[in-house]
Amino acid sequence: MLQVTNFSKRYAKNKNYSARNITFSIPAGKVVGLVGSNGAGKTTIIKSIIGVLPFSEGSIKICGFDIAKQSGRAKRLIGYVPDDHTVYDKLTGREYINYIGSLYGATVEQKRYVTDKLAKHFGITYALDSQIAGYSHGMKQKICILGTLVHEPKLWILDEPMVGLDHQTMRSLCEYIRGYACGEHSVLFSSHNLEVVRKICDQVIFIKKGELINIVDLTQEKDFDLDRYYMEVNEVENDA
Repeated sequence: MLQVTNFSKRYAKNKNYSARNITFSIPAGKVVGLVGSNGAGKTTIIKSIIGVLPFSEGSIKICGFDIAKQSGRAKRLIGYVPDDHTVYDKLTGREYINYIGSLYGATVEQKRYVTDKLAKHFGITYALDSQIAGYSHGMKQKICILGTLVHEPKLWILDEPMVGLDHQTMRSLCEYIRGYACGEHSVLFSSHNLEVVRKICDQVIFIKKGELINIVDLTQEKDFDLDRYYMEVNEVENDA
């Protein structure tokens, strides 16, 4: 689903790399966590994967399509939940879902599934015909999540999606992520919540100062202490 090969990103006038020589892949049916401290380079990696940030070193492919050379075809296969929700406040929730669906070429059935089934799953059905401007922060996050799913993306990317969500919705989202990553779908999940990462991820990619430190397969290392390892990595960083 995703292949990142020797990817590096350096912003203009900055001598240091924000991400350097990153290589990893996500196969079908897997949830992969992206973990690191603030400023480690996670968001740079994610925004390059979705085609927002240009880069000149390495390659990123979604289902075989190069995000730099075949941008349109690659982006249609991605669903992206940012760490700060971006929605159109003047639309109703239903209008927003239908609009995003039309942009991605979603079918009438796909749009209806989101408004009928997923809206109920995330507890937002009652607000679908209200203007988004009147939504709370958490409700805006929910409608943003639904909008990313309307075209059934092959690769679903979530960057700190739990911010502003109540406990019940967090549980619903975790359940849906696990269910979504099966068959022909995969998920890249970035979060500081290690408890959630441990609960839903098959593998975890550790990033530190723009470099890939380790990839841990939690399905193989069931007793791996994620919290302890994270703290050890950060202690080394702080000592440096």
